[in-house]
Amino acid sequence: MRSATVLQTYLLAALSLAAQAQGASGSGKSTRYWDCCKPSCAWPGKAAVNRPVFACDANFQRISDSGVASGCTGGSAYSCADHSAWAVNDNLSYGFAATALSGGSEASWCCACYELTFTDGPVAGKKMVVQSTSTGGDLGNNHFDLNIPGGGVGLFDGCRPQFGGLPGATYGGISDRNQCASFPDALKPGCNWRFDWFKNADNPSFTFRQVQCPAELTARSGCKRDDDSRFPVFSPPGGSSQPQPASSAAQNLKPTSSAAQNLKPTSSAAQNLKPTSSAAQNLKPTSSAAQNQNPIPSSAPCGCRSAKYAQCGGQGFTGCTTCEAGSTCKVSNQWYSQCL
Repeated sequence: MRSATVLQTYLLAALSLAAQAQGASGSGKSTRYWDCCKPSCAWPGKAAVNRPVFACDANFQRISDSGVASGCTGGSAYSCADHSAWAVNDNLSYGFAATALSGGSEASWCCACYELTFTDGPVAGKKMVVQSTSTGGDLGNNHFDLNIPGGGVGLFDGCRPQFGGLPGATYGGISDRNQCASFPDALKPGCNWRFDWFKNADNPSFTFRQVQCPAELTARSGCKRDDDSRFPVFSPPGGSSQPQPASSAAQNLKPTSSAAQNLKPTSSAAQNLKPTSSAAQNLKPTSSAAQNQNPIPSSAPCGCRSAKYAQCGGQGFTGCTTCEAGSTCKVSNQWYSQCL
């Protein structure tokens, strides 16, 4: 009998560990906000992480001291502009949120990432991966308050002391894309995202599950949980933004059969050693690349093209800086440029 009890104890412990490895999951509700306040997970000691979430000064520059008081309480620390959402492709976006999940606490929420699959409204079927950078006492169970500039300031308004304030209702924010034009430049891309990729969805429902944080999110927040590797790896849906070599450029990199077989440098072989006009054009920066104001030496394949909504520049970026036909590389901030 004792051995059976011990076995049962081990089985229960194993099941508990397996459940923890899967992380939080369920059905959730969304709202939106942007109060400009320092994220609550930007304070030290909130969770077992590599460092607290980045906060920024009034000019959206990152500050190194995690102890600086929030602009919402008379301090000088605010939300960073790049903690707003952006589209990866037509079916996927990344972003940040304030969260409150059933059965958890701030220690389990801060800097955790969740895959959301929207189930209603104009974004039904689309996915979004968000990282929790704040928590809130006014949030309900399984509640994700998405960081969207112009989504409403809610209980606190740090935008007024930071840059004079944002238009729109306290809850819900603005109602028209044209209002984004009055925002500080750093916040315009996140505001436009709501009306473009998000299709101005009004608090859509979703299912969610905890996943490992994509590097694109932790690069912006600076924060990664110590237990992040325990959770499932997120697999992006179709419409990959990975660099793809352009077919014409790939062909130009291959030696022609006549040149390969010709061992003597005849005049025809010499001509084969010269770049063709199409190859020469591939070596010139296209207009979309020229417009990228964040030139970074790239290790991406020669002639590659970034898909629409993919990253195409920013400090530290080493991928394709040229966009596919029909899109142009637009600068969001010093860290991120995107094909739009």
